[in-house]
Amino acid sequence: MKTTRLPLGGAHLVELEPVADERGFFARTWCAEEFRTYGLNSNLAQCSISFNKHRGTLRGLHYQAEPYAEAKLVRCTAGAVYDVILDLRPASDTCHKWFAVELNATNRTMLYIPEGLAHGFQSLGDDTEVFYQISVNYHTESARGVRWNDPLSGIEWPVPDPTISQRDRSFPDHKL
Repeated sequence: MKTTRLPLGGAHLVELEPVADERGFFARTWCAEEFRTYGLNSNLAQCSISFNKHRGTLRGLHYQAEPYAEAKLVRCTAGAVYDVILDLRPASDTCHKWFAVELNATNRTMLYIPEGLAHGFQSLGDDTEVFYQISVNYHTESARGVRWNDPLSGIEWPVPDPTISQRDRSFPDHKL
């Protein structure tokens, strides 16, 4: 695996390094030792998937509050998504900043999201699936979110008029 640091502290793109032959290829998608070497959270408590029927489906922006803050490794296994992270860490130099990348089943790139960042995505086609590896178990009472169209964040989503849950629509704006 190859990691590239992103503009938001602690966030990384993780790219596969496939070993190919006439059959196709083999590649490692997870290695706790390698993650520790890069200074990334290597705990793995839970894996989840999100299936999205329609283009424009928007999920997020989600995070868990302390003491259940979570790191995530996210990969699009079918279709394509516009994946967004938002820095919510008050002491961070990039607090209130966001970053987006297209993850898709063809590029197989993964996004590592450290604790303290909110995460969301919008599907760029029908029948998309996103696979999550998460450092802590889901804790309902700690689940939080920031509204997807919060004016402070100013995130530019590619598909107008998204399909979004009432829960995600009702998240508060991000506060300074």
